[in-house]
Amino acid sequence: MAGSALDEARPFVLLPGGPMHYYTDVLKKYAVFGGRATRREFWMFWLIDTALVIALIVLGDALGTSIPETVYGAAVLLPSLAVTVRRLHDTGRSGWMVLIALLPLIGYIWLLVLLASKSSTDESYGPYPGTADPLPAL
Repeated sequence: MAGSALDEARPFVLLPGGPMHYYTDVLKKYAVFGGRATRREFWMFWLIDTALVIALIVLGDALGTSIPETVYGAAVLLPSLAVTVRRLHDTGRSGWMVLIALLPLIGYIWLLVLLASKSSTDESYGPYPGTADPLPAL
């Protein structure tokens, strides 16, 4: 029955059980540089972020301006940096390794390899996300 009180009480979800929560979780922790971010959380955030940027570029081109993507880029700069630092923590590396991207040409490739690597069992940056127990030693 459309328009019932039950339907109005449910929050809007893009896809039930879909990947959008990875994106919103990163935005909720927009300035949290401590802790860890799993590979899935990191890459799903970047996938959705890239799709939004492409949509905003198309919108900006249709409107004849670059304001939409500029405003969005400024809004997600800090969350993007924070999730990247948390992902580096998950691989057992310092968040300062993000500065490696400043090296010409090779820096971005090196950072991409670091971000794609497996999670570390080292818990100096906190327990593995989603678990209260430490990871088993391999």
